[in-house]
Amino acid sequence: MAESVKTELVSAIYLQEVELSERRDAENHNHNEEQMFTVEEAVESIGFGRFHILLFVIMGSSNIVEAMEIMLLAVASPEIRCEWRLEDWQVALVSTMVFFGFMVCGVISGYVADKYGRWKVVYGGFVCSAYFSLLTSFAPSYAWFVFLRSMVGCGVAGVSQGYVLKTEFIPAKYRAVLLPLAAIFWMCGSMLIIVLGMLVVPRLGWRWMIRISVAPSVILLYLFKFIPESARYNVSAGNAAAAMETLKWIAEMNKASLPPGRLVETLVKERGSWRVLLNSTFRRTSLLLWYSWFVASFAYYGSVLSSSELLEKNLLCVTDGDRAHQVKHRLEGSQCYCVPFAFSDYQTLLISCLGEVSLIPVNIFLLNIFGRRRSLMVLQLVSAFFFLMLNICTSMFGFTLLLFLLRALVSMNFTVVYIYTAEVYPTVSRSLGMGFCTSVSRIGGMIAPFIAQVLMSQSVILALSPFSIACALCAAASFLLPIETKGRALLQLA
Repeated sequence: MAESVKTELVSAIYLQEVELSERRDAENHNHNEEQMFTVEEAVESIGFGRFHILLFVIMGSSNIVEAMEIMLLAVASPEIRCEWRLEDWQVALVSTMVFFGFMVCGVISGYVADKYGRWKVVYGGFVCSAYFSLLTSFAPSYAWFVFLRSMVGCGVAGVSQGYVLKTEFIPAKYRAVLLPLAAIFWMCGSMLIIVLGMLVVPRLGWRWMIRISVAPSVILLYLFKFIPESARYNVSAGNAAAAMETLKWIAEMNKASLPPGRLVETLVKERGSWRVLLNSTFRRTSLLLWYSWFVASFAYYGSVLSSSELLEKNLLCVTDGDRAHQVKHRLEGSQCYCVPFAFSDYQTLLISCLGEVSLIPVNIFLLNIFGRRRSLMVLQLVSAFFFLMLNICTSMFGFTLLLFLLRALVSMNFTVVYIYTAEVYPTVSRSLGMGFCTSVSRIGGMIAPFIAQVLMSQSVILALSPFSIACALCAAASFLLPIETKGRALLQLA
């Protein structure tokens, strides 16, 4: 009898333990089902890995295309000036129309990217810029050349949205390192078009230089298929399933795991709204950023075109220049002069391009230690100083060194303002915010040629002073920016 009672007691205890275990398993299962994670948490959990290397290389290469198309005019300007007997203002108008196309399509591409996806806009930008750039090489007249280059600018505006696509996949602690390093690709594009000019223009002419320069765009059209649509965009568009597939694929590539639970779906009907940019939260930021972008473009292309103009017309004041650089070339009356770049001029431009990456470690240091706003202030103030320094009389080595440092500073400034803009706006309006900023910046690009290429012939100091003053004022504007984005997660909603 006692044995029977003992057996029943043991069985009851065992059954109770099994029941408790099953209950705990069910509770844990329900708890896991209730767990949720955001795209931001997924991106941070996945961390840095092979996918980000692929992303860095392919999306960074898009900067090569953008740089080649923008820098092409600095190399080709002496050739087209000679072929069509152009005056200074006509040469400047070519650059201005490229930036006009960029300005018009910048806002449009930003709206479309927020509304219908980043990937489509960037891919379409590649197609448009490559197609119209190729057509440019067959331009029968100056008017056709100007029109086709403006369409190239429109395509490049779409390509520039790749910066948003790239930023939305990078974990917060890596953005201040990876995004400045993208300047390497811009430098490669700038140097590639200068090398093409050096090797191709004297033998085959500027038209073949443009045809060959289209090749990187064609290659990227294929490579870009390996980059997925932004998971942040897909979630905001209500397509959580596609976002989850993308995140799983990235996690597998990086040999990492996603957070437990399911992806939070935050459907936003009003995507790509300009009202977000001017609401009480972002109004001050937007207005100050627009001016910062204006100056960033104004200063950058001012430095590029000024250096090209100083070399082409031999307006720089050097104490040890060779005979060619001691002859001043000026436009007299309506007579055109044909002064192609010498080999030494191409060398000077190449060295100045290296300046765009030489101070990347300094830029990364500034971003991580001082943050985005203070970095902008420092870079803009020092840029203002170096613009004025270009006017001093020095040796050819001294001029090259000044140009080298100036290009480094204005390039670093452009990089920081790109990073800040991509970080400060929420996902629902990030592309539109970037589109507005890049469009406003092209106003600076449109004005820069008329100062650097037209006013330069009258007075070097008068041409360089506006760039210096604009940079100094922009430093004050950066001080007034209300938001610091260093180490901050990317916002999904406003």
